[in-house]
Amino acid sequence: MSEQNPTAHPAPADASPEEVEAAMAAHSADEIARLQAELAEIKTKSAELADQFLRAKAEAENARRRAEDEVSKARKFSIESFAESLLPICDSLDAALAIQSATTEQLREGADATRRQLVSALERNKVQPIDPAAGEKFDPHLHQAISVVPAEQAPNTVVAVLQKGYLISDRILRPALVTVTAPN
Repeated sequence: MSEQNPTAHPAPADASPEEVEAAMAAHSADEIARLQAELAEIKTKSAELADQFLRAKAEAENARRRAEDEVSKARKFSIESFAESLLPICDSLDAALAIQSATTEQLREGADATRRQLVSALERNKVQPIDPAAGEKFDPHLHQAISVVPAEQAPNTVVAVLQKGYLISDRILRPALVTVTAPN
């Protein structure tokens, strides 16, 4: 009790021990009240921050869930446009098969028209053929060599295309199957 806080209520020099004790008690009560007010303020601020944190966490979780839903829907329905572009081709094939006594010429014309529809549908959906010309340099990213043959043209060039390949938006769906010339 001999130490006194400089902010404490000073007791007069001729104060009795009871007066000194009363002054210290008053100071302690003031200090306790100040600390309780500070504690209440900190608790309020802590509750506000906890609430803000929970709201932000919930908002982030909702945004994540919405993004997952969008990705799921995009995957689920991404082929919808492509499928819609193929429906007229199915209709043309059905119509051709419904003709009982079609001539070879009619079947040929119908097959050509249906193929044009198919090529158009593929182009609209960014599917491009890989059909290298004879003599074109062999590209292992676009072509798959099925056989190597001796030929008069430059080495490692395409001799013949056995099956076209296809790209979709610059990504290989299927490489072109080719025969290439033997290296020297």
